[in-house]
Amino acid sequence: MKLRAGLTSLLTTVGLAAVATPAAAAGPPVDVIVRTASPAALAGAEALVRRSGGTIERDLAVISGFAARVPSGVVAALERTPGVDEVTADGTVRMKGRNWIDDGGANATVGTVKRAAGGKKTNTVALTGAGVGVALIDSGVAPVPGLSQPGKVVNGPDLSFESQTPGLVNIDSYGHGTHMAGIIAGNDPATGFEGLAPGAKLISLKVAAADGAADVSQVIAAIDWVVTHRNDPGLNIRVLNLSFGTDSTQSALLDPLSYAVEAAWRKGIVVVVAVGNDGPTASRVTMPAANPYVIAVGAADANGTEIRTDDTVASFSTRGSYSRHADLLATGRSIVSLRVPGSYIDLAYPGARVTDTTFRGSGTSQATAVVSGSVALLLQQRPGLTPDQVKKLLMESADPLTGADPIAAGAGQLDIAGAAALSVPLTARQLFLPATGLGTLEGARGSSYVVDAVTGRALTGERDIFGAPWRPLVWTPLARDGRAWTGGTWNGKVWSGSAYNGTSWASVTWNTATWTSLNWAGRAWTGTDWSGRAWTGRAWTGRAWTSGTWLGRAWTGRAWT
Repeated sequence: MKLRAGLTSLLTTVGLAAVATPAAAAGPPVDVIVRTASPAALAGAEALVRRSGGTIERDLAVISGFAARVPSGVVAALERTPGVDEVTADGTVRMKGRNWIDDGGANATVGTVKRAAGGKKTNTVALTGAGVGVALIDSGVAPVPGLSQPGKVVNGPDLSFESQTPGLVNIDSYGHGTHMAGIIAGNDPATGFEGLAPGAKLISLKVAAADGAADVSQVIAAIDWVVTHRNDPGLNIRVLNLSFGTDSTQSALLDPLSYAVEAAWRKGIVVVVAVGNDGPTASRVTMPAANPYVIAVGAADANGTEIRTDDTVASFSTRGSYSRHADLLATGRSIVSLRVPGSYIDLAYPGARVTDTTFRGSGTSQATAVVSGSVALLLQQRPGLTPDQVKKLLMESADPLTGADPIAAGAGQLDIAGAAALSVPLTARQLFLPATGLGTLEGARGSSYVVDAVTGRALTGERDIFGAPWRPLVWTPLARDGRAWTGGTWNGKVWSGSAYNGTSWASVTWNTATWTSLNWAGRAWTGTDWSGRAWTGRAWTGRAWTSGTWLGRAWTGRAWT
């Protein structure tokens, strides 16, 4: 059996034994994702579902499969059906739409957002982000027009559960990562689509799969990889975009995810994080936006215009508290960016399609991508800026939001031209208490887990996805010094290959461990909730991979903003 790496889910690899068709399978209904090896196998699996009293919920062409609701008693038969490669429980991933924000309003093109933020004024119009590397930890980046030109995207190791599935390595089967990538640095001369920083290079680390399942240990491993490889030839990683978060149960001083982003910040990487999509009553931003050093981004609603006098804090943007809230806002409602035809969200939310190549989404995820692209422009203009100086420039130049809640609005709205015009701040060093990273993985997960779909067991406690023990006293100095990865090894286990072919890092077959009563190597992991929760019908609010946005809640159900 093979384990597929990913944030989305592990699908079980099964044999091709003949299967008897149950006349009437028993058990409560369960939601599953089925991946097949051929059109004939796909037709056979769909027929089995229907004969068993189940329903096909949607086609998933990108993985030659489908999502279905079936009696629980038919799952084993599906797994044994000839040509069925994997069956994954879809229950806790919440991709069904409860978190997808379809809140109406006019579409906002990236060009419109950039103009409104001063990105095309005299002192900024020539800036493209050229020479700057932006790392994107997400669901991968698809080679769609605007992101397919040579040198535009470098694939770091695929750390998702899909990394063990041929044909899905580094592929964005969900659609969220490509949407973020387009906002940050897309560039398609054929259609005129441009991201905020069309000249920047994207370094993609895939941690989430088609159903959104992922463990926080995978995300920490991805952040550590970025720090270790930030100065590799041709990368120059200066910005890290994190359009997600968890509802961690511990302080940012203790949380290991918080420590990981702070270590990146101290190594010269500007870390830009979504606060979450939990709205005006939420008093806690998601982790790692709770870390006081990083740039925590909330979302503004432009209300369909380029002028800012009518702008408001987006209804879904997490308010936070006096002690920690958004540092600034960027437009995040109904942003039009690049589409992955056949991806999960593309099939689940056809109403969000704008053109053959673009798709609409809302959330603090999108706002975070806007800020990340803008930071790349500033770093092209002044490569010597430190992360603290970048943050101070953005906050001092932000346009205050008239009449807005001062906590939810932070310093105000992004003003790229204003930041580019300010002098380099001489005193910008932040002096918050440093994180220790000595908290727990379990606390960092909050309410989000990956679950073995066969046994129903969640990955809990102080161990990573391989079952390796989590030892903070060993990990923290390595993460601090940028030495957490040695070749393809992290936390004592081989996660990826160490060879690089100029566009991608090599993958490896995972040697898996037993952490439940069964070996989970080829099993079906599902996620238990990403907070990003939502692409609703028209926007991914930042809530989940569910319907549309990973808010910062969505790993746990709240992590993707």
